[in-house]
Amino acid sequence: MRRLGPDGWSGLVMLVVSAGVGLPVLLGLVDPRISMVAWTSAFVAVFAAILVTVFSPRRKIRLTAYAAAVLLSWVVLLGASGAGLLPILLVVIAALGPEFIRLPANLVVVALNTLVIGLHTIGDGWLEPLIMAGFYALIQIASVLSVQAILREQRLRRELAEAHVDLQAATVLLESTARTAERLRISRELHDLVGHQLTVLTLELEAARHREGPAARPHVERAGEVARSLLSDVRATVGQMREQPATDLRAALERVARDVPGLDVDLVVDDDLTVDDDQAAALVRAVQEVVTNALRHAEAQELWVRVERDGTRVHLSAADDGRGAPEISPGNGLRGLAERFEALGGGVEYDGTRGFRVRAWVPAR
Repeated sequence: MRRLGPDGWSGLVMLVVSAGVGLPVLLGLVDPRISMVAWTSAFVAVFAAILVTVFSPRRKIRLTAYAAAVLLSWVVLLGASGAGLLPILLVVIAALGPEFIRLPANLVVVALNTLVIGLHTIGDGWLEPLIMAGFYALIQIASVLSVQAILREQRLRRELAEAHVDLQAATVLLESTARTAERLRISRELHDLVGHQLTVLTLELEAARHREGPAARPHVERAGEVARSLLSDVRATVGQMREQPATDLRAALERVARDVPGLDVDLVVDDDLTVDDDQAAALVRAVQEVVTNALRHAEAQELWVRVERDGTRVHLSAADDGRGAPEISPGNGLRGLAERFEALGGGVEYDGTRGFRVRAWVPAR
């Protein structure tokens, strides 16, 4: 269950306030200028349009619903016989704008809302409509600019979180590459230097074995045997160093998923899970991608990641509590992720029906 943050609670409170301003008409304390059925229908339709605007995953539907909410709010205000606190409904709808439309279009909505408020309060004089319109115009502008500032701060925080994840992943992969390069360098030097010297020693002792001096012969033979054994041991050590994993997978994934601003990541990695360098890099990139997607697209607050061995495969599964997407259009990140796993003999699947879910696997070593 997705938790409701401070912004969500604030929006919920404003929605309740907006519904409350219509109670005088709904309770029959104020008669509308149009039929009660028509006014009530328009009032309910405003909130239905607001909910579609907020929760629909499709941008075109959200824009259409927002436009409908604006028009219906004018019907609600102009259809009431007294203004009361009904203009607050227009303020709330104007404040919704920054998340869906650009600032110039939002200011046009503010101007039209102000005109409607002025027309609704116009009477014998012009002073009261002017004061009311000016007052609510200032409130709308302040609300729009405040929401713009909040959204900008959220965007910057999200970009900072994405940069944090990218930096952690890059650091882990660079360290892994450096360890691999150092291990291979030591392996080559052991083989080229020590191995070469021991080979020369073996040949020299083999030559000495054919020289005169029967008393020294057993000692020379034992020395040659020791030298050959040592050479075999060095080569075996070099082979083991090449086969050992360069990356502590659990520690690497924890570094990528740890302390992500604005996202709680629950990471579980099987004990004694062994992967090679290429598989470790693919899994690190997979965790980086799902964390970044949860921040950038899903607007998630929690992410669950599991890495486990299942028979002949190593599985990674990830799920968040974000908005999801009925139709997923893979971007460069998801396409690159799929290509990386397929090159290792594995694959990637994803689903956006409930949050966003990713399942990836590679053959176990």
